[in-house]
Amino acid sequence: MSQVIPEKPLRVVVWSTGTIGRHAIAGVDAHPDLELVGVWTSTPAKAGRDAGELAGLGRELGVKATTDRDELVALRPDCIVHGAMTDDRIFEAIEDLTGFIRDGVNVVSSGPVILVHPDHVLPPEMIADLDAAGVQGGASLHVNGIDPGFANDVLPLVMTSLSQRIDHVKVSEVADYSTYYQPVVMKELFGFGQPMDFEAVLWQPGLLSTAWGPVVRVIAAGLGVTLDEPLTEEIERRPATRAVETLSVDIAEGTMGSVRFRVIGKVDGVPRITLEHVTRTDAASDDDWPRPAEGDGCYRIEITGEPMMKVEFSHHGEHGDHNVSGMIVTAQRLINAVPAVVAAEPGLVSPIDLPLVTGRGLVAGTGTA
Repeated sequence: MSQVIPEKPLRVVVWSTGTIGRHAIAGVDAHPDLELVGVWTSTPAKAGRDAGELAGLGRELGVKATTDRDELVALRPDCIVHGAMTDDRIFEAIEDLTGFIRDGVNVVSSGPVILVHPDHVLPPEMIADLDAAGVQGGASLHVNGIDPGFANDVLPLVMTSLSQRIDHVKVSEVADYSTYYQPVVMKELFGFGQPMDFEAVLWQPGLLSTAWGPVVRVIAAGLGVTLDEPLTEEIERRPATRAVETLSVDIAEGTMGSVRFRVIGKVDGVPRITLEHVTRTDAASDDDWPRPAEGDGCYRIEITGEPMMKVEFSHHGEHGDHNVSGMIVTAQRLINAVPAVVAAEPGLVSPIDLPLVTGRGLVAGTGTA
């Protein structure tokens, strides 16, 4: 299927004004095929404030934020760009998203990440409910971003189109999280800055397969292979060798400072697809672990077979570091997918269901081609 080009600007609501939402507001405003018509905020003090102010644009957009869900649905937008935090309220968030598509509003969302490819993660009846809600409302739901998302689903699958034989696909994030502002994620989910015996959420058996397993499964689906069950998890956590301050949590010497984990999909006992994260909070630590070729973070795709291939994808913000640009690329992958998702069949839409998504209309000074 070719790239989707809407006949007129699509009306969009941005759902949240935080680390992703503020960039989503700016992204929708800058996109010639989209029109910002509403903004939701969870913070009562932000209600009534202009979206341009909340996004730090230095100008008003004429759209006021609200805490009223029904008010925004009543606008009958073509799509909601949903960037609200979902990691600590997964099933409540799924209810929210199901309600939107049942009410006839298409949604692109950065989470919950299990919806990237929920087979073997969610009960079949819950997936069926999502699809049924989409059919009832005539609307689609697409969950993606950068990781889980483009860097470890679409990008590696496109690379495999060059392969003659594929022995193993490995997708990695290698990054310094010291400037990543998500206190709940950093302290409670990862356990950074906590004693080494702290039982952080992510290290409980099966949790990595729930959070990042969908990445492994969507690659498998794209390659047409059936994985052994369950997926294999490997975790190595290390204490900080010195005290460091991060934007989210202060890390004392001896508390958890870094982690390397893998989620591995095997076929007949042989590893074929691996998702790896190497996460530091001190850029100088763990010299024996992989590092980016440049900068403070990268996504790396390695395909073993014939031929042998490796691509390293890095990014950084024009006025900030890789964690700022990480929020931007997450938001923009969703925003640029809006026309394709609006045009998609109702229900849950996988990354491999979408046609080509590009930054059409965003070349500086050119407008829509």
